[in-house]
Amino acid sequence: MSTSELPALDLRGLNPAPVTPFTPDGDVDHAAMAGLGKWLAGIDGVKSLVVLGHAGEGTFLTQDEQVALVRNLVNEVSVPIIAGITGEGTKVAVEEAKRAVEAGATAGLVYPSHGWLRFGYQQGAPQDRYRAIYEETGLPLILFQYPDNTKATYNLDTQLEIAAQPGVFATKNGVRNMRRWDTEIPVLRRENPDLQILSCHDEYLLHTMFDVDGLLVGYGGLAPEPLIELIAAGKAKDYAAARKIHDRLLPVTKAVYHRGSHMEGTVALKIGLRTRGILPNAVIRSPLVDLTAEAETEIADAIKAAGLA
Repeated sequence: MSTSELPALDLRGLNPAPVTPFTPDGDVDHAAMAGLGKWLAGIDGVKSLVVLGHAGEGTFLTQDEQVALVRNLVNEVSVPIIAGITGEGTKVAVEEAKRAVEAGATAGLVYPSHGWLRFGYQQGAPQDRYRAIYEETGLPLILFQYPDNTKATYNLDTQLEIAAQPGVFATKNGVRNMRRWDTEIPVLRRENPDLQILSCHDEYLLHTMFDVDGLLVGYGGLAPEPLIELIAAGKAKDYAAARKIHDRLLPVTKAVYHRGSHMEGTVALKIGLRTRGILPNAVIRSPLVDLTAEAETEIADAIKAAGLA
């Protein structure tokens, strides 16, 4: 099956990867999740919601919690729900994808097997991971390109081969190496013209905005309105407009993503959503830890300075 023969799923716009709210006792807060999902889905330009990834603390949830989160969101919101498929081994990932399909997910964002982060991958192994998941579940899949400074980043040939496989209809690219971005994205576009190309460079959006069909970012769960404007500016090749939005958001970008660890971004996103009045709290799950009171003030001040609260 070619990309053009897959069920129509248009992600050409903003695809937020929202956080997962928790109750003060640490349980998944499905009511708050529904409220967050409805708010995001109600914004014109939001194409889907992507759950169970890094921003959503997906790997910190039990299997039952993962299934319940997808199922409840499918029942609550009007846009497609895309599930992160993060299982370490291919068989484990296939079973995870099957559960996502049963819960109502429309597509899957396939993470690399995380042992590759440390040890690298054997040639052909990523292709087999995507092939097995699609053949055994029929779930349309998104190719996930990891940062260049990890051993789980795919070389260009691997990306091209995965993109050409049955079931793969989009790529979420977070290579975070602009030399590779500038040389590899045009080749992906040329060789796979139907492939939807989505940037996930939360902290490098301005550079990548002019080459993509849309965004798939945790940032979209906090600041969807200006990011939709940024996508429009990028598609119009209007650098001045894009730069203005970038500069408006820069204090937020710094407060959320220019921290000691990118994982702190999830904590900061929750603080920002609490500041915006979207979430009732900023409860996280271990191994994340709370930020300092000074950091919380910095994030709240940045949200207000950007006109988001």
